[in-house]
Amino acid sequence: MKRIKLEVAYDGTDYCGWQIQPEDITIEKVLNDNLSQLLGEEIKVIGASRTDSGVHALGNVAVFDTKSKIPGERMAQALNARLPEDIIIQSSREVSADFHPRFQDTQKTYEYTFYNASFDNPITRRYHHFVYVPLDVEKMKEAARYFLGEHCFISLCSSRAQVTSYVREIYACDIRQDGNYIIMRVTGSGFLYNMVRLMAGTLLEVGRGKKDPEWVKEILESEERVPVGPKLPAKGLTLIGIRYLEFEE
Repeated sequence: MKRIKLEVAYDGTDYCGWQIQPEDITIEKVLNDNLSQLLGEEIKVIGASRTDSGVHALGNVAVFDTKSKIPGERMAQALNARLPEDIIIQSSREVSADFHPRFQDTQKTYEYTFYNASFDNPITRRYHHFVYVPLDVEKMKEAARYFLGEHCFISLCSSRAQVTSYVREIYACDIRQDGNYIIMRVTGSGFLYNMVRLMAGTLLEVGRGKKDPEWVKEILESEERVPVGPKLPAKGLTLIGIRYLEFEE
């Protein structure tokens, strides 16, 4: 028996998230079904990030155990020949049997993309949140800096989250503009349920001029549930990648 690590990219538009659902098509179900057919044994992958319905990924991570003699580095090619076009394995390799994608020292990076123009762009509409009101990017950059460091993010977490601590550390939170696209890129030790979408919604309120940048500081310093920006649509969110610090060493 060996353990294989997959780096998985997908367009989440037509899936009900990562995690197995009784009646719905999910990324996890598609991987399980195709791996089981390929390898002739029942396969159940373990995912690093159980992304919500409509969320995309360039570098989610999953592992599975198999008796197959297919080399780990060739598993990606074999699996991609079976997968639908909107799910692509970027890399595969054999890892130690005790490697677990969720219980490791990691850094996760997400991007949230706005399209800021008078009218929407139909070509990329599946991957951005359209905003027709002009946004002040400099104020959004100023507000984003307050997220840096270790904070209690209870206000920027959906109430359905089942966690023992709301403290997370943000290593980087940058805003960049590329034409009509405004992208928030954030890297942290981990993220609470809907945290990135709420962070993006909070920065949107600043960009629209409804709140000052210092509002973010006030939210974090409260360390309790206070009003924040809206939870933005899932389609603007992409999991860029996950770094496994111990694994890299």
